[in-house]
Amino acid sequence: MDADTQTQLEAAVFRRLLRHFDDRKDVQNIELMILAGFCRNCLSKWYVEAAHEKGLDVDLEEAREKIYGMPYSEWKARYQAPATEEQLARFEAAGKGAD
Repeated sequence: MDADTQTQLEAAVFRRLLRHFDDRKDVQNIELMILAGFCRNCLSKWYVEAAHEKGLDVDLEEAREKIYGMPYSEWKARYQAPATEEQLARFEAAGKGAD
């Protein structure tokens, strides 16, 4: 497989991941962090890092809008539930997630 085809496939998988997250707004970021060690916010940070590696100026809010499909503040107000005591305890027990 040539590099261009690989990049196209990786981009398609990434878009599919974003659609999946969009379809599963019920899955909270804290649960993703507990189970997988990364969340939508991590993806946003990785997006910014990748852009900077290519010499592009993308800020975190712009990246979050790409990942969340809307401004982060709007997504947070509409879909983010407060973390429960159980989630916070599991998060602490899981240790530091991806950055």
